[in-house]
Amino acid sequence: MSDVEIGDVLFADLDGLQVDKVELSEDAVSVTARACAGEATCPACGTRSRRVHSCYQRRLADAAVGGRPVVVHLLVRRFRCPVASCPRTTFVEQIDGLTFRHGRRSQRLHTVLQMVALMLAGRGGARLAAVLSAAVSRSTLLRLIHALPDPSSVTPRVLGVDDFALRKGHIYGTVLIDVETRRPIDLLPDRESATLARWLSEHPGVEIICRDRASGYAEGARLGAPDAVQVADRWHLFHNLTEAVDRCVTRHSTRLRTPEPPPSPAMSTAPAAELEKISGAAKAERAAHRCADRTRDRHQEIHALIDKGLTLREISRELGLARNTVRKFARAATAEELSAGKWQGRASILDDYKPYLHQRWQEGCTSAKKLFEEIKAAGFRGGYSVVRDYLQPLRAGAKPADRAHRPPSVRDVTGWITRHPDSLTQDETLHLKDILARCPELDATAEHVRTFAEMMNARTGHKLAAWVDSVKAGKLPELVSFVNGIGCDLRAVEAGLTLPFSSGAVEGQVNRIKMLKRQMFGRAGLALLRKRVLLAA
Repeated sequence: MSDVEIGDVLFADLDGLQVDKVELSEDAVSVTARACAGEATCPACGTRSRRVHSCYQRRLADAAVGGRPVVVHLLVRRFRCPVASCPRTTFVEQIDGLTFRHGRRSQRLHTVLQMVALMLAGRGGARLAAVLSAAVSRSTLLRLIHALPDPSSVTPRVLGVDDFALRKGHIYGTVLIDVETRRPIDLLPDRESATLARWLSEHPGVEIICRDRASGYAEGARLGAPDAVQVADRWHLFHNLTEAVDRCVTRHSTRLRTPEPPPSPAMSTAPAAELEKISGAAKAERAAHRCADRTRDRHQEIHALIDKGLTLREISRELGLARNTVRKFARAATAEELSAGKWQGRASILDDYKPYLHQRWQEGCTSAKKLFEEIKAAGFRGGYSVVRDYLQPLRAGAKPADRAHRPPSVRDVTGWITRHPDSLTQDETLHLKDILARCPELDATAEHVRTFAEMMNARTGHKLAAWVDSVKAGKLPELVSFVNGIGCDLRAVEAGLTLPFSSGAVEGQVNRIKMLKRQMFGRAGLALLRKRVLLAA
Protein backbone atom coordinates (compact mmCIF):
# COMPACT_ATOMS: atom_id res chain seq x y z
CA MET A 1 0.00 0.00 0.00
CA SER A 2 1.37 3.42 -0.99
CA ASP A 3 1.71 6.41 1.34
CA VAL A 4 -1.22 8.17 -0.26
CA GLU A 5 -3.43 5.09 0.15
CA ILE A 6 -2.44 4.84 3.84
CA GLY A 7 -3.31 8.51 4.34
CA ASP A 8 -6.64 8.03 2.59
CA VAL A 9 -7.44 5.21 5.01
CA LEU A 10 -6.49 7.32 8.06
CA PHE A 11 -8.55 10.32 6.94
CA ALA A 12 -11.21 8.67 4.80
CA ASP A 13 -14.05 10.44 6.63
CA LEU A 14 -12.69 13.96 6.00
CA ASP A 15 -13.63 16.18 3.06
CA GLY A 16 -11.40 18.94 1.71
CA LEU A 17 -8.13 17.24 2.71
CA GLN A 18 -5.45 15.88 0.41
CA VAL A 19 -2.69 13.62 1.78
CA ASP A 20 0.66 14.09 0.05
CA LYS A 21 2.97 11.85 2.06
CA VAL A 22 3.01 9.42 5.02
CA GLU A 23 6.26 8.58 6.80
CA LEU A 24 6.46 5.63 9.23
CA SER A 25 9.16 5.47 11.91
CA GLU A 26 9.69 3.54 15.12
CA ASP A 27 8.46 6.46 17.27
CA ALA A 28 5.68 8.14 15.26
CA VAL A 29 3.61 8.35 12.09
CA SER A 30 4.14 11.62 10.20
CA VAL A 31 1.46 12.74 7.71
CA THR A 32 1.95 15.65 5.29
CA ALA A 33 -1.35 17.01 3.94
CA ARG A 34 -3.00 20.17 2.64
CA ALA A 35 -6.45 21.67 2.45
CA CYS A 36 -7.91 21.50 -1.03
CA ALA A 37 -11.38 23.08 -0.76
CA GLY A 38 -12.12 25.77 -3.31
CA GLU A 39 -13.63 28.20 -0.80
CA ALA A 40 -14.06 28.83 2.92
CA THR A 41 -16.71 30.42 5.14
CA CYS A 42 -15.98 33.48 7.27
CA PRO A 43 -16.63 32.58 10.96
CA ALA A 44 -17.75 36.15 11.73
CA CYS A 45 -20.30 36.97 9.03
CA GLY A 46 -20.82 33.58 7.37
CA THR A 47 -19.90 34.79 3.89
CA ARG A 48 -18.09 32.36 1.62
CA SER A 49 -14.80 33.54 0.07
CA ARG A 50 -12.45 32.32 -2.68
CA ARG A 51 -9.81 35.04 -2.26
CA VAL A 52 -6.63 33.55 -0.74
CA HIS A 53 -4.53 35.91 1.32
CA SER A 54 -1.65 33.60 2.30
CA CYS A 55 -0.90 30.09 3.57
CA TYR A 56 1.07 28.48 6.42
CA GLN A 57 1.67 25.08 7.96
CA ARG A 58 -0.04 23.77 11.13
CA ARG A 59 1.24 20.88 13.22
CA LEU A 60 -1.51 18.72 14.73
CA ALA A 61 -1.36 15.70 17.05
CA ASP A 62 -3.81 12.97 16.08
CA ALA A 63 -5.00 9.73 17.69
CA ALA A 64 -2.29 7.04 17.83
CA VAL A 65 -2.12 4.23 15.25
CA GLY A 66 -0.59 0.90 16.25
CA GLY A 67 0.71 2.37 19.50
CA ARG A 68 2.56 5.17 17.64
CA PRO A 69 1.41 8.82 17.85
CA VAL A 70 0.32 10.48 14.63
CA VAL A 71 1.58 13.96 13.71
CA VAL A 72 -0.16 15.83 10.89
CA HIS A 73 1.75 18.60 9.05
CA LEU A 74 -1.16 20.46 7.49
CA LEU A 75 -0.85 23.29 4.95
CA VAL A 76 -3.81 25.68 5.40
CA ARG A 77 -4.78 28.95 3.68
CA ARG A 78 -5.84 32.33 5.00
CA PHE A 79 -8.74 33.86 3.07
CA ARG A 80 -9.92 37.47 2.70
CA CYS A 81 -13.46 38.25 3.77
CA PRO A 82 -15.31 39.94 0.84
CA VAL A 83 -17.61 41.92 3.16
CA ALA A 84 -16.12 45.34 3.88
CA SER A 85 -18.13 45.83 7.10
CA CYS A 86 -17.04 42.46 8.56
CA PRO A 87 -14.75 42.80 11.62
CA ARG A 88 -12.66 39.90 10.31
CA THR A 89 -10.50 41.06 7.42
CA THR A 90 -8.90 37.64 6.99
CA PHE A 91 -9.64 34.22 8.39
CA VAL A 92 -8.12 30.73 8.31
CA GLU A 93 -9.97 27.82 6.77
CA GLN A 94 -10.92 24.89 9.06
CA ILE A 95 -11.38 21.26 8.05
CA ASP A 96 -14.48 19.74 9.60
CA GLY A 97 -13.60 16.74 11.74
CA LEU A 98 -9.91 17.58 11.89
CA THR A 99 -9.14 21.15 12.98
CA PHE A 100 -10.61 23.83 15.20
CA ARG A 101 -9.45 27.35 15.94
CA HIS A 102 -6.14 27.60 17.84
CA GLY A 103 -6.15 23.81 18.26
CA ARG A 104 -2.90 21.84 18.33
CA ARG A 105 -4.73 18.50 18.39
CA SER A 106 -7.14 16.98 15.94
CA GLN A 107 -10.82 17.00 16.82
CA ARG A 108 -10.97 13.24 17.35
CA LEU A 109 -7.96 13.27 19.71
CA HIS A 110 -9.45 16.28 21.47
CA THR A 111 -12.73 14.37 21.94
CA VAL A 112 -10.90 11.29 23.24
CA LEU A 113 -8.99 13.37 25.82
CA GLN A 114 -12.19 15.10 26.90
CA MET A 115 -13.85 11.75 27.61
CA VAL A 116 -10.74 10.50 29.45
CA ALA A 117 -10.79 13.66 31.58
CA LEU A 118 -14.50 13.33 32.36
CA MET A 119 -14.16 9.70 33.40
CA LEU A 120 -10.85 9.76 35.28
CA ALA A 121 -10.10 13.45 35.98
CA GLY A 122 -6.49 14.66 36.29
CA ARG A 123 -4.01 12.08 37.57
CA GLY A 124 -5.85 8.97 36.44
CA GLY A 125 -6.65 10.51 33.06
CA ALA A 126 -3.01 11.53 32.50
CA ARG A 127 -1.87 7.95 33.18
CA LEU A 128 -4.40 6.52 30.73
CA ALA A 129 -3.52 9.13 28.08
CA ALA A 130 0.13 8.09 28.31
CA VAL A 131 -0.91 4.49 27.62
CA LEU A 132 -2.86 5.75 24.58
CA SER A 133 0.31 7.49 23.29
CA ALA A 134 -1.24 10.92 23.80
CA ALA A 135 0.70 12.24 26.77
CA VAL A 136 -0.88 15.31 28.43
CA SER A 137 -0.61 16.78 31.91
CA ARG A 138 -3.33 16.49 34.55
CA SER A 139 -3.85 20.27 34.46
CA THR A 140 -4.49 20.12 30.72
CA LEU A 141 -7.19 17.52 31.27
CA LEU A 142 -8.85 19.65 33.93
CA ARG A 143 -8.78 22.63 31.57
CA LEU A 144 -10.47 20.48 28.93
CA ILE A 145 -13.28 19.77 31.39
CA HIS A 146 -13.67 23.46 32.25
CA ALA A 147 -13.81 24.35 28.55
CA LEU A 148 -16.76 22.05 27.90
CA PRO A 149 -20.08 23.86 27.43
CA ASP A 150 -22.75 23.46 30.09
CA PRO A 151 -25.40 20.90 29.18
CA SER A 152 -28.79 22.22 28.26
CA SER A 153 -31.03 22.56 31.29
CA VAL A 154 -34.22 20.49 31.30
CA THR A 155 -37.21 20.54 33.60
CA PRO A 156 -38.20 17.05 34.74
CA ARG A 157 -41.67 15.94 35.68
CA VAL A 158 -40.38 14.03 38.73
CA LEU A 159 -37.49 15.73 40.52
CA GLY A 160 -35.20 14.06 43.08
CA VAL A 161 -33.41 16.21 45.67
CA ASP A 162 -30.69 15.31 48.14
CA ASP A 163 -27.57 16.82 49.67
CA PHE A 164 -23.92 15.78 49.27
CA ALA A 165 -20.74 16.81 51.07
CA LEU A 166 -18.06 18.87 49.38
CA ARG A 167 -16.26 18.90 52.72
CA LYS A 168 -17.95 16.63 55.22
CA GLY A 169 -19.22 18.48 58.24
CA HIS A 170 -18.52 21.91 56.74
CA ILE A 171 -19.63 22.46 53.12
CA TYR A 172 -22.62 20.80 51.48
CA GLY A 173 -24.32 21.06 48.11
CA THR A 174 -27.53 19.80 46.53
CA VAL A 175 -27.90 17.37 43.63
CA LEU A 176 -31.01 17.41 41.45
CA ILE A 177 -31.87 14.45 39.23
CA ASP A 178 -34.64 13.36 36.90
CA VAL A 179 -36.10 10.40 38.77
CA GLU A 180 -37.70 8.93 35.65
CA THR A 181 -34.48 8.89 33.58
CA ARG A 182 -32.14 8.68 36.64
CA ARG A 183 -29.86 11.33 35.13
CA PRO A 184 -28.46 14.31 37.09
CA ILE A 185 -29.83 17.72 36.09
CA ASP A 186 -27.94 20.24 38.19
CA LEU A 187 -25.75 20.78 41.25
CA LEU A 188 -26.54 23.65 43.64
CA PRO A 189 -23.84 25.32 45.77
CA ASP A 190 -25.59 24.76 49.12
CA ARG A 191 -28.58 23.05 50.72
CA GLU A 192 -30.56 26.14 51.71
CA SER A 193 -34.29 26.27 51.09
CA ALA A 194 -34.00 29.62 49.28
CA THR A 195 -31.54 28.16 46.72
CA LEU A 196 -33.85 25.25 45.91
CA ALA A 197 -36.88 27.55 45.74
CA ARG A 198 -35.04 29.86 43.30
CA TRP A 199 -34.13 26.92 41.02
CA LEU A 200 -37.70 25.61 41.04
CA SER A 201 -39.12 29.04 40.23
CA GLU A 202 -36.70 29.31 37.27
CA HIS A 203 -37.73 25.85 36.01
CA PRO A 204 -41.54 25.65 36.21
CA GLY A 205 -43.24 22.39 35.38
CA VAL A 206 -42.06 20.07 38.16
CA GLU A 207 -45.01 17.94 39.28
CA ILE A 208 -43.49 15.60 41.89
CA ILE A 209 -40.51 16.20 44.22
CA CYS A 210 -38.85 13.23 45.92
CA ARG A 211 -36.83 14.19 49.01
CA ASP A 212 -35.78 13.04 52.43
CA ARG A 213 -37.41 14.44 55.55
CA ALA A 214 -35.11 17.48 55.88
CA SER A 215 -37.15 20.57 56.69
CA GLY A 216 -35.00 22.80 54.43
CA TYR A 217 -35.91 20.91 51.26
CA ALA A 218 -39.56 20.73 52.31
CA GLU A 219 -39.70 24.50 52.71
CA GLY A 220 -37.81 25.13 49.46
CA ALA A 221 -40.16 22.83 47.53
CA ARG A 222 -43.19 24.54 49.05
CA LEU A 223 -41.95 28.02 48.10
CA GLY A 224 -40.57 27.20 44.64
CA ALA A 225 -43.22 24.73 43.43
CA PRO A 226 -46.33 25.07 45.61
CA ASP A 227 -48.42 22.90 43.28
CA ALA A 228 -45.93 20.02 43.19
CA VAL A 229 -46.57 16.85 45.21
CA GLN A 230 -43.81 16.22 47.77
CA VAL A 231 -42.86 12.58 48.36
CA ALA A 232 -40.99 11.53 51.51
CA ASP A 233 -38.53 8.74 50.89
CA ARG A 234 -39.66 5.33 52.21
CA TRP A 235 -36.18 4.18 53.20
CA HIS A 236 -35.72 7.17 55.49
CA LEU A 237 -39.18 6.62 56.96
CA PHE A 238 -38.50 3.00 57.85
CA HIS A 239 -35.01 3.89 59.08
CA ASN A 240 -36.51 6.41 61.49
CA LEU A 241 -39.05 3.82 62.61
CA THR A 242 -36.21 1.34 63.22
CA GLU A 243 -34.44 3.89 65.42
CA ALA A 244 -37.63 4.30 67.45
CA VAL A 245 -37.90 0.51 67.83
CA ASP A 246 -34.27 0.34 68.96
CA ARG A 247 -34.96 2.87 71.71
CA CYS A 248 -38.04 0.92 72.77
CA VAL A 249 -36.12 -2.38 72.94
CA THR A 250 -33.35 -0.66 74.90
CA ARG A 251 -35.88 0.53 77.47
CA HIS A 252 -37.07 -3.06 77.94
CA SER A 253 -33.63 -4.69 77.65
CA THR A 254 -33.98 -6.30 81.09
CA ARG A 255 -36.88 -8.38 79.70
CA LEU A 256 -34.79 -9.96 76.93
CA ARG A 257 -33.13 -12.55 79.19
CA THR A 258 -35.03 -15.74 79.93
CA PRO A 259 -35.79 -15.64 83.68
CA GLU A 260 -33.88 -18.24 85.74
CA PRO A 261 -35.76 -20.43 88.20
CA PRO A 262 -35.47 -19.25 91.83
CA PRO A 263 -32.80 -21.02 93.91
CA SER A 264 -33.88 -23.75 96.29
CA PRO A 265 -33.70 -23.10 100.08
CA ALA A 266 -30.76 -25.49 100.34
CA MET A 267 -28.81 -23.45 97.79
CA SER A 268 -29.40 -20.16 99.65
CA THR A 269 -27.39 -21.30 102.65
CA ALA A 270 -24.62 -22.99 100.69
CA PRO A 271 -22.60 -19.96 99.52
CA ALA A 272 -21.70 -18.68 103.00
CA ALA A 273 -20.21 -21.99 104.20
CA GLU A 274 -18.61 -22.74 100.87
CA LEU A 275 -17.13 -19.26 100.66
CA GLU A 276 -15.69 -19.45 104.16
CA LYS A 277 -13.89 -22.70 103.33
CA ILE A 278 -12.57 -21.50 99.93
CA SER A 279 -11.62 -18.06 101.26
CA GLY A 280 -9.64 -19.64 104.11
CA ALA A 281 -7.75 -21.82 101.63
CA ALA A 282 -6.93 -18.76 99.51
CA LYS A 283 -5.61 -16.83 102.50
CA ALA A 284 -3.50 -19.80 103.56
CA GLU A 285 -2.06 -20.06 100.06
CA ARG A 286 -1.05 -16.41 100.07
CA ALA A 287 0.46 -16.72 103.53
CA ALA A 288 2.59 -19.70 102.42
CA HIS A 289 4.33 -17.77 99.66
CA ARG A 290 8.15 -18.00 99.80
CA CYS A 291 8.49 -14.20 99.93
CA ALA A 292 6.12 -14.12 102.86
CA ASP A 293 8.34 -16.65 104.67
CA ARG A 294 11.42 -14.51 104.05
CA THR A 295 9.64 -11.39 105.34
CA ARG A 296 8.53 -13.26 108.47
CA ASP A 297 12.07 -14.47 109.19
CA ARG A 298 13.59 -11.03 108.67
CA HIS A 299 10.98 -9.42 110.92
CA GLN A 300 11.82 -11.85 113.75
CA GLU A 301 15.55 -11.29 113.27
CA ILE A 302 15.32 -7.48 113.38
CA HIS A 303 13.04 -7.44 116.41
CA ALA A 304 15.37 -9.87 118.22
CA LEU A 305 18.28 -7.44 117.73
CA ILE A 306 16.10 -4.55 118.90
CA ASP A 307 15.33 -6.49 122.09
CA LYS A 308 19.10 -6.81 122.64
CA GLY A 309 19.35 -3.02 122.63
CA LEU A 310 20.99 -2.44 119.21
CA THR A 311 20.23 0.78 117.37
CA LEU A 312 18.80 0.88 113.86
CA ARG A 313 22.18 2.00 112.43
CA GLU A 314 23.93 -0.96 114.10
CA ILE A 315 21.25 -3.41 112.86
CA SER A 316 21.55 -1.99 109.34
CA ARG A 317 25.33 -2.45 109.39
CA GLU A 318 25.16 -5.98 110.81
CA LEU A 319 22.46 -7.31 108.42
CA GLY A 320 23.63 -5.34 105.39
CA LEU A 321 20.24 -3.67 104.91
CA ALA A 322 19.31 -0.10 104.20
CA ARG A 323 18.38 1.95 107.25
CA ASN A 324 14.93 2.72 105.84
CA THR A 325 14.27 -1.00 105.36
CA VAL A 326 15.25 -1.71 108.96
CA ARG A 327 13.07 1.16 110.12
CA LYS A 328 10.07 -0.25 108.17
CA PHE A 329 10.46 -3.69 109.78
CA ALA A 330 10.95 -2.16 113.21
CA ARG A 331 7.73 -0.19 113.00
CA ALA A 332 5.65 -3.23 111.94
CA ALA A 333 4.21 -5.07 114.90
CA THR A 334 3.70 -8.29 112.91
CA ALA A 335 5.10 -9.68 109.67
CA GLU A 336 1.60 -9.91 108.19
CA GLU A 337 1.44 -6.11 108.06
CA LEU A 338 4.35 -6.13 105.62
CA SER A 339 3.05 -8.92 103.37
CA ALA A 340 -0.58 -7.90 103.17
CA GLY A 341 -1.69 -7.63 99.51
CA LYS A 342 1.67 -8.70 98.07
CA TRP A 343 2.95 -11.58 95.90
CA GLN A 344 -0.53 -12.68 94.83
CA GLY A 345 -1.04 -9.95 92.23
CA ARG A 346 -2.63 -6.56 92.64
CA ALA A 347 -4.76 -6.40 95.76
CA SER A 348 -8.47 -6.50 95.01
CA ILE A 349 -11.57 -6.48 97.11
CA LEU A 350 -12.61 -9.55 95.16
CA ASP A 351 -9.50 -11.65 95.95
CA ASP A 352 -11.09 -13.72 98.71
CA TYR A 353 -14.06 -14.57 96.48
CA LYS A 354 -12.29 -15.41 93.23
CA PRO A 355 -11.90 -19.15 93.93
CA TYR A 356 -15.61 -19.40 94.68
CA LEU A 357 -16.50 -17.55 91.47
CA HIS A 358 -14.34 -19.94 89.46
CA GLN A 359 -15.95 -22.94 91.12
CA ARG A 360 -19.47 -21.69 90.43
CA TRP A 361 -18.50 -20.86 86.83
CA GLN A 362 -17.30 -24.43 86.31
CA GLU A 363 -20.62 -25.65 87.73
CA GLY A 364 -22.42 -23.76 84.94
CA CYS A 365 -23.54 -20.59 86.68
CA THR A 366 -22.45 -17.77 84.30
CA SER A 367 -24.83 -15.03 85.43
CA ALA A 368 -22.79 -12.15 86.86
CA LYS A 369 -25.85 -10.79 88.62
CA LYS A 370 -26.59 -14.08 90.36
CA LEU A 371 -22.96 -14.64 91.42
CA PHE A 372 -22.82 -11.08 92.73
CA GLU A 373 -25.89 -11.68 94.88
CA GLU A 374 -24.36 -14.90 96.27
CA ILE A 375 -21.01 -13.37 97.34
CA LYS A 376 -22.79 -10.24 98.58
CA ALA A 377 -24.83 -12.44 100.92
CA ALA A 378 -21.52 -13.89 102.14
CA GLY A 379 -20.04 -10.48 102.98
CA PHE A 380 -18.69 -9.00 99.73
CA ARG A 381 -18.64 -5.20 100.02
CA GLY A 382 -17.90 -4.30 96.37
CA GLY A 383 -20.26 -3.39 93.54
CA TYR A 384 -21.81 -5.40 90.74
CA SER A 385 -19.46 -3.94 88.09
CA VAL A 386 -16.42 -5.46 89.86
CA VAL A 387 -17.86 -8.95 89.48
CA ARG A 388 -19.09 -8.32 85.93
CA ASP A 389 -15.69 -7.03 84.74
CA TYR A 390 -13.83 -9.93 86.39
CA LEU A 391 -16.07 -12.48 84.65
CA GLN A 392 -15.74 -10.85 81.23
CA PRO A 393 -12.52 -12.71 80.21
CA LEU A 394 -14.15 -15.97 81.29
CA ARG A 395 -17.18 -15.13 79.20
CA ALA A 396 -15.03 -14.25 76.16
CA GLY A 397 -13.38 -17.67 76.40
CA ALA A 398 -16.65 -19.53 76.74
CA LYS A 399 -17.41 -22.41 74.39
CA PRO A 400 -19.74 -21.88 71.42
CA ALA A 401 -22.34 -23.97 73.19
CA ASP A 402 -22.29 -21.50 76.08
CA ARG A 403 -22.61 -18.54 73.74
CA ALA A 404 -25.75 -20.02 72.21
CA HIS A 405 -27.50 -19.65 75.58
CA ARG A 406 -26.66 -15.97 75.94
CA PRO A 407 -29.60 -13.59 75.85
CA PRO A 408 -30.10 -11.74 72.54
CA SER A 409 -28.76 -8.20 72.31
CA VAL A 410 -30.86 -5.10 71.73
CA ARG A 411 -29.60 -4.96 68.16
CA ASP A 412 -30.64 -8.58 67.56
CA VAL A 413 -34.17 -8.06 68.83
CA THR A 414 -34.53 -4.79 66.89
CA GLY A 415 -33.52 -6.61 63.72
CA TRP A 416 -35.96 -9.45 64.41
CA ILE A 417 -38.85 -7.02 64.86
CA THR A 418 -38.09 -4.85 61.80
CA ARG A 419 -37.14 -7.61 59.36
CA HIS A 420 -39.61 -9.56 57.23
CA PRO A 421 -40.76 -12.68 59.14
CA ASP A 422 -39.80 -14.91 56.22
CA SER A 423 -36.14 -13.83 56.54
CA LEU A 424 -35.85 -15.05 60.16
CA THR A 425 -34.44 -18.43 61.02
CA GLN A 426 -36.43 -20.88 63.11
CA ASP A 427 -34.36 -20.14 66.25
CA GLU A 428 -34.77 -16.37 65.77
CA THR A 429 -38.51 -16.78 65.34
CA LEU A 430 -38.75 -18.81 68.56
CA HIS A 431 -36.59 -16.34 70.50
CA LEU A 432 -38.67 -13.40 69.28
CA LYS A 433 -41.92 -15.18 70.10
CA ASP A 434 -40.69 -15.91 73.63
CA ILE A 435 -39.61 -12.29 74.20
CA LEU A 436 -42.88 -10.84 72.88
CA ALA A 437 -44.83 -13.21 75.13
CA ARG A 438 -42.95 -11.90 78.20
CA CYS A 439 -43.14 -8.20 77.24
CA PRO A 440 -46.52 -6.83 76.08
CA GLU A 441 -44.96 -3.45 75.16
CA LEU A 442 -42.56 -5.07 72.68
CA ASP A 443 -45.39 -7.22 71.37
CA ALA A 444 -47.44 -4.09 70.63
CA THR A 445 -44.38 -2.45 69.05
CA ALA A 446 -43.83 -5.43 66.76
CA GLU A 447 -47.48 -5.34 65.68
CA HIS A 448 -47.27 -1.63 64.80
CA VAL A 449 -44.06 -2.20 62.82
CA ARG A 450 -45.64 -5.08 60.92
CA THR A 451 -48.68 -2.96 60.02
CA PHE A 452 -46.49 -0.07 58.85
CA ALA A 453 -44.33 -2.41 56.72
CA GLU A 454 -47.41 -3.93 55.06
CA MET A 455 -48.76 -0.45 54.39
CA MET A 456 -45.42 0.61 52.86
CA ASN A 457 -45.04 -2.48 50.65
CA ALA A 458 -48.65 -2.43 49.43
CA ARG A 459 -48.59 1.37 48.82
CA THR A 460 -51.72 1.87 50.95
CA GLY A 461 -50.89 5.33 52.25
CA HIS A 462 -54.58 6.09 52.88
CA LYS A 463 -54.30 3.88 56.01
CA LEU A 464 -51.62 6.08 57.56
CA ALA A 465 -54.01 8.24 59.61
CA ALA A 466 -55.61 5.18 61.22
CA TRP A 467 -52.16 3.73 61.98
CA VAL A 468 -51.08 6.98 63.62
CA ASP A 469 -54.20 6.99 65.81
CA SER A 470 -53.60 3.39 66.91
CA VAL A 471 -49.97 4.18 67.85
CA LYS A 472 -51.01 7.19 69.91
CA ALA A 473 -53.67 5.10 71.66
CA GLY A 474 -51.03 2.48 72.59
CA LYS A 475 -48.99 5.07 74.55
CA LEU A 476 -45.59 3.69 73.53
CA PRO A 477 -43.38 6.80 74.00
CA GLU A 478 -40.82 5.92 71.32
CA LEU A 479 -43.41 5.26 68.61
CA VAL A 480 -45.48 8.26 69.71
CA SER A 481 -42.39 10.41 69.21
CA PHE A 482 -42.00 8.92 65.71
CA VAL A 483 -45.60 9.64 64.68
CA ASN A 484 -45.36 13.16 66.09
CA GLY A 485 -42.35 13.69 63.84
CA ILE A 486 -44.10 12.49 60.69
CA GLY A 487 -47.17 14.49 61.69
CA CYS A 488 -45.30 17.66 60.71
CA ASP A 489 -44.84 16.21 57.20
CA LEU A 490 -47.93 14.02 56.97
CA ARG A 491 -48.90 14.77 53.35
CA ALA A 492 -45.40 13.96 52.03
CA VAL A 493 -45.26 10.77 54.12
CA GLU A 494 -48.68 9.68 52.86
CA ALA A 495 -47.55 10.34 49.27
CA GLY A 496 -44.36 8.35 49.90
CA LEU A 497 -46.45 5.38 51.04
CA THR A 498 -48.75 5.69 48.02
CA LEU A 499 -46.74 6.71 44.93
CA PRO A 500 -44.13 4.46 43.28
CA PHE A 501 -41.41 7.15 43.33
CA SER A 502 -38.58 7.26 45.86
CA SER A 503 -35.14 8.80 46.42
CA GLY A 504 -33.23 5.63 45.61
CA ALA A 505 -31.91 7.04 42.34
CA VAL A 506 -30.78 10.20 44.14
CA GLU A 507 -28.83 8.19 46.71
CA GLY A 508 -27.08 6.39 43.86
CA GLN A 509 -26.00 9.71 42.37
CA VAL A 510 -24.74 10.87 45.78
CA ASN A 511 -22.50 7.78 45.96
CA ARG A 512 -21.28 8.53 42.44
CA ILE A 513 -20.46 12.11 43.44
CA LYS A 514 -18.40 10.80 46.35
CA MET A 515 -16.39 8.65 43.95
CA LEU A 516 -15.82 11.51 41.48
CA LYS A 517 -14.86 13.89 44.27
CA ARG A 518 -12.25 11.51 45.68
CA GLN A 519 -10.77 10.94 42.23
CA MET A 520 -9.73 14.59 42.14
CA PHE A 521 -7.75 14.54 45.40
CA GLY A 522 -9.11 17.74 46.94
CA ARG A 523 -9.43 19.71 43.66
CA ALA A 524 -13.14 18.95 43.38
CA GLY A 525 -14.49 22.50 43.40
CA LEU A 526 -18.17 22.81 42.60
CA ALA A 527 -17.61 24.11 39.04
CA LEU A 528 -15.32 21.23 38.07
CA LEU A 529 -17.40 18.63 39.92
CA ARG A 530 -20.59 19.90 38.29
CA LYS A 531 -19.15 19.44 34.80
CA ARG A 532 -18.07 15.88 35.54
CA VAL A 533 -21.36 14.90 37.19
CA LEU A 534 -23.56 16.32 34.44
CA LEU A 535 -21.50 15.52 31.35
CA ALA A 536 -20.21 12.06 32.28
CA ALA A 537 -23.63 10.71 33.27
